[in-house]
Amino acid sequence: MNAETKHYAKIIWDYHHMNHTLTCADLIFVLGSHDVRVAERGAELYLMGLAPFIVVSGGLGKITKNLWKRTEAQKFAEVICSIGVPKEKVLLETQSSNTGENIIFTRDLILSKRIEVDSIIAVNKPYMERRSYAAISKFWSVKKLMVTSPLIEFDEYLDAYTEGEITREEIISIMVGDLQRMKLYAEKGFQVYQDIPENVWSAYDKLVELGFTSHLIK
Repeated sequence: MNAETKHYAKIIWDYHHMNHTLTCADLIFVLGSHDVRVAERGAELYLMGLAPFIVVSGGLGKITKNLWKRTEAQKFAEVICSIGVPKEKVLLETQSSNTGENIIFTRDLILSKRIEVDSIIAVNKPYMERRSYAAISKFWSVKKLMVTSPLIEFDEYLDAYTEGEITREEIISIMVGDLQRMKLYAEKGFQVYQDIPENVWSAYDKLVELGFTSHLIK
């Protein structure tokens, strides 16, 4: 991976971070994916006392259906409980296969259990903070929404994930695809609008030119 690629990818990485200051909430909402560090971050927040329970959402998505036999929620819950979160404090939503379903199915699960939730800490991959915020804001009306992700720098994120599940190049392709969705999904009404600065969209165009297109919507 050359310096030009990393330069443009870092611009998109920084844009997706919302840098929220976290306070106590009614719920920690962990969105499933291929990256178990998201589960570790959710457990960390619970053990800090920031919410009384965790909901983990995820069936098998586009990436994980080729990686795992268990659902994302099941795998994440195992990680969360191994860190010290009591099993009874973890709810699972195991049917969703994309971000929109993560949100809608989890919202409906909470409503079905008649749990009152006015504030949420949502936990996702670092380059999905902003998209999570925009989508949750559209489909789940709460008084306060905070988003966070594993506390890891860009270079470390690319280099530290050693399970061999996806390559660094694919991570950047996913980032590019998520930025495209930020724009298209707002236009389709699937999330609230988020301003995309010119330099961020220029970085997107450069990465598309460089071939990072495998996760684009055609």
